[in-house]
Amino acid sequence: MFVTHLECSKTGKTYQANKLYNLSEAGYPLLVRYDLQKAGKTLTLQSLKTRVASLWRYREVLPVVAEENIVTLGEGWTPLVHARRLGADLAMRDLYIKDESVNPTGAFKARGLSLAISMAKELGVKKTAIPSAGNAAGAMAAYAARAGIEAHIFMPRDTPAANRIECVEMGAHVTLIDGLITDCGAEVARRKEAEGWFDVSTLKEPYRIEGKKTLGYELAEQFAGELPDAILYPTGGGTGLVGMWKAFEEMEQLGWIGSERPRMYTVQAAGCAPIVRAFENGWSEAPPFENAFTVASGLRVPRAIGDFIMLDILRRSGGGAVAVSDEEMITAAREIGSAEGIFCAPEGAACLPALRKLMTQGLVKNNERVVLFNTGAGIKYLEAFS
Repeated sequence: MFVTHLECSKTGKTYQANKLYNLSEAGYPLLVRYDLQKAGKTLTLQSLKTRVASLWRYREVLPVVAEENIVTLGEGWTPLVHARRLGADLAMRDLYIKDESVNPTGAFKARGLSLAISMAKELGVKKTAIPSAGNAAGAMAAYAARAGIEAHIFMPRDTPAANRIECVEMGAHVTLIDGLITDCGAEVARRKEAEGWFDVSTLKEPYRIEGKKTLGYELAEQFAGELPDAILYPTGGGTGLVGMWKAFEEMEQLGWIGSERPRMYTVQAAGCAPIVRAFENGWSEAPPFENAFTVASGLRVPRAIGDFIMLDILRRSGGGAVAVSDEEMITAAREIGSAEGIFCAPEGAACLPALRKLMTQGLVKNNERVVLFNTGAGIKYLEAFS
């Protein structure tokens, strides 16, 4: 469509579009760039009113060229729930939950994997591989099955059963690893060349970000061209955080929004908080978090390849990073469920105690518009709630 090139997120070096890449030559994530002046001629807030109710409504700023290569299960365009009862408990009138649990495969990962698999199909990939703590694996299994692409999945042995089962039932080749997602990633890296796999790990290919950035486009559209004051986002690998920031930059160039940005807050588990630790120490990168453990499997990411991008976003936005305990997450899931009827994954539930901490510190005011992200369905984490 309107893709001009790919660009290294660290060095700025450009790469030809419509070719198969993992990282840049310097070893950093690649970002897709567009001719936004041309795209903006048809992609307007007004034009969206009659478009499909999925993330593909933003077709001009998505990279797939041929319609027949789009692999979709109806992902995106998820509810933005005005959390009035929960807000009343916090004396907040403008508290919202972006509920990603209603996506295909029950989590926000469907957005990124729809784009990654669509581009894999377009670029002739026959076999894909992914390390995953759960929801990304289920999404890749689903979209790879729909595309007729072989899926090889590496998961920690203690990944929630629902995630393991869905992958197997959708025909993926599943290998359980004694260790963390980083150990799974090392196994993919060790074997991918010999096996002929294309690695779709978080931020190790350019297109999952493009699916996740639609979160930002949807917020702007659902708020009638405005953005919230603050966003709380549970962060493991951080693709959604990076993607939303990219969306805000694109929307400014499209003329949808001005230069103001929401304050972005990363939420992590106390037992695995590399970004929180790095932010508090003023570091530009986040070293691996030792002995990582949390019931929120999506947050059990001891080292994120996009750490430097996330830390830059948090600081540029005037936001920050908050860690919460597993006990706080589980308690919050029941509180959110009983107040708003949303059964959050532990990752999403973590945003509520994080919000309370930010309000106590005076960093978020009760008269501000705030969005909490529920990234997945609690039903997929039954072991954590038993």
